[in-house]
Amino acid sequence: MDRMLRPVHRWIWGDFERRVRKLLAFAEVEGDGGRDILRAAEVTRDPLLRRLYLAHAIDELRHSDLFRQRGAALLQTRRAHANASSSMSVLPGGHGLDDLRVEDEPDERLLAFLHVAEKAAAGRFTIYRDIVQDDPSTRAIFEEILRDEVFHMNYTYTQLTRVSPQSYRRRVWRARASRLWKRYLRVAAALADLLGTLVLSVQYFVLLPPFAWYARRAARREPAGWSPIPRDRTVSPTSQY
Repeated sequence: MDRMLRPVHRWIWGDFERRVRKLLAFAEVEGDGGRDILRAAEVTRDPLLRRLYLAHAIDELRHSDLFRQRGAALLQTRRAHANASSSMSVLPGGHGLDDLRVEDEPDERLLAFLHVAEKAAAGRFTIYRDIVQDDPSTRAIFEEILRDEVFHMNYTYTQLTRVSPQSYRRRVWRARASRLWKRYLRVAAALADLLGTLVLSVQYFVLLPPFAWYARRAARREPAGWSPIPRDRTVSPTSQY
């Protein structure tokens, strides 16, 4: 799926502002994921998983710092070139645990989700690394992070087979299906928002103008002001008869 979207990824990373926004978004996602995995290390009762989760969390927080620093460096570079001529306004601006309640999740389900998420992230980062050929510093960051993602993908699968030897395949497929369903919901919500905006635009620019024209035309036909009261009227205006 990600390889089919390679032209879209190339379009996103080909623009400076979109590249900065993407890097800062990655920084936020990696930071959130690192904090969630740190919480998982606190609540697990498995000593080996606790050590692995801690190492994983440290990696994610370091990735967050790398993405944030690279985004800030790109902004500084652009400002240095733009200060002399004009000011530039940058538009405001993965993977992780996707709003799972870490305290309520058993280790096997958490490991399955992390394995699927890290494998997807490794695939995307491989594409991003190949796309940013014009930006060696950003490419080097993806290279470094990609090595960590491959390790995360492998250790989560190995530990999943250890803690759930009878059902690890089923848990991986279930985590993959859950991730695809949530992606579908995000795409459907974005499509519904787009269609809603399109319908409102059609109503405003296509359907509303004829009604406004008809209302103005009807208003011009009506006599202006109040109708005068006849001088020979003898009935009291307050009388019902």
